[in-house]
Amino acid sequence: MVAQWRGDTALIRAVGRVFRSTGRAAVAVITPQGESTATVGTDHQSTFEIGSISKAFTGMLYRDATERSLVSQTAVLRDLLPLEGHGEVGSVSLSSLAIHRSGLPGLPPGMHLLRRTFDFWIRGQNPYGDSLADLLEQTRYVRVGTPRPRYSNLGFQLLGHAVAKGAGTTYERLLREVLGEGFSTPARAEDLGPADLTGFSRFGRPLPAWVGEGLAPAGGIRATIGTMRGFLRSVLDGSARGLSALEPVSKFSPRVGIGAGWITLDFQGRAITWHNGSTGGFSSWIGLDRDAGVGVVVLAAAHGSVDRRGFRLLTDFVNSRGGATVTR
Repeated sequence: MVAQWRGDTALIRAVGRVFRSTGRAAVAVITPQGESTATVGTDHQSTFEIGSISKAFTGMLYRDATERSLVSQTAVLRDLLPLEGHGEVGSVSLSSLAIHRSGLPGLPPGMHLLRRTFDFWIRGQNPYGDSLADLLEQTRYVRVGTPRPRYSNLGFQLLGHAVAKGAGTTYERLLREVLGEGFSTPARAEDLGPADLTGFSRFGRPLPAWVGEGLAPAGGIRATIGTMRGFLRSVLDGSARGLSALEPVSKFSPRVGIGAGWITLDFQGRAITWHNGSTGGFSSWIGLDRDAGVGVVVLAAAHGSVDRRGFRLLTDFVNSRGGATVTR
């Protein structure tokens, strides 16, 4: 059955060239000529897990906090989190966490890693239900390796909670204060409501939500397509806080730069700033061509990369410079 998208006509045409079929998804586009949104199988009130796009938001919270002198630019984790007796982890700098160059592993090692892997791949369970206290305890015996580019969920979990402590609040409250209302970071399955979508595996299996206080800064944020469109608008018009996070300050690989969480890439001769996300049952992508003033968000309630679709849509709208019209 052909998916029936709803929304702006021009965007639906563009989406139709990229999405062959889909279950529940939403797309937002902003160009200098206006904004548009399209949805399929869902509506504007439904919230999606945005996965690791959360890291890009955490990078902005970090930069905003340093710009407001709430957090020192030379701060290390033990300055902000109770890590007495946790060995090397306390000496890791927030600045190195923000560019995935801290020496921390992707996840806490040992039984915690084995449990996460087994629970997710065998049982389909949420592997990230930890409280902040649980997360900190898991770092007690973590060894810090050589600082080099290494993508780390653990690093961004610690970064986000450290920044929130520096600001004297919780991560969710700081997120809403800095980037706007509409975002949520549910700590328990009981915190979910009717608007929170259920995600599906690539084989169509419904999966439990990825919730957990500890997870939030690295992959636990939920948002509607309207909230994401508003965020995208604020970045493109320059009103968002922590915008310096988008500026690359280091190399993540020979062709890829990194700011605070945000990735930069030369794509078909254009400088693209972006991040993607993936949880057990959701996939997401956000990308901006800041020179052209064009941005795209793709959210899907199904596991499986939407990166190619996001890049294709962004390229199409940069080339057309305005196939979208303002939705009201």
